[in-house]
Amino acid sequence: MRSLGLDIGDKRIGVALSDLEGILASPFTVIDRKDESRDIEAIIGIINQQQVWRVIVGLPRSLDGSLGRQAEKVKEFTQKLGEQTQVPLEYRDERLTTVLAERLMQATKTKKNKEKVRHDAQAAAIILQDYLDEGREPNLP
Repeated sequence: MRSLGLDIGDKRIGVALSDLEGILASPFTVIDRKDESRDIEAIIGIINQQQVWRVIVGLPRSLDGSLGRQAEKVKEFTQKLGEQTQVPLEYRDERLTTVLAERLMQATKTKKNKEKVRHDAQAAAIILQDYLDEGREPNLP
């Protein structure tokens, strides 16, 4: 069953999807923010089309672990999204995922003009992959 990862920003929402087995997360798309209802509608469309059964939302904490204004915006958006779907929504600490996504994309030499937009989807994939890895038991010999 698929899980969906979201990296919610003011200008864009990065979206990632897991494979059907819930093992590997991959960047899926980026939603350019227009207005809240259209943004939520786009996410609901992906949830329905991809048969998602769980959504993992990156929660931007400060380095000291506190919740700032951006985290409050994410929580408000996520609450409204939750009112539109029966799919469970869970938060995941996203500290430094954007930095890691940018470094990964530099390492793979992604073209500069696409880099800014694509790093949002890559950050969502990192958030989702961390969640998937945490829930999986390690393979024992």
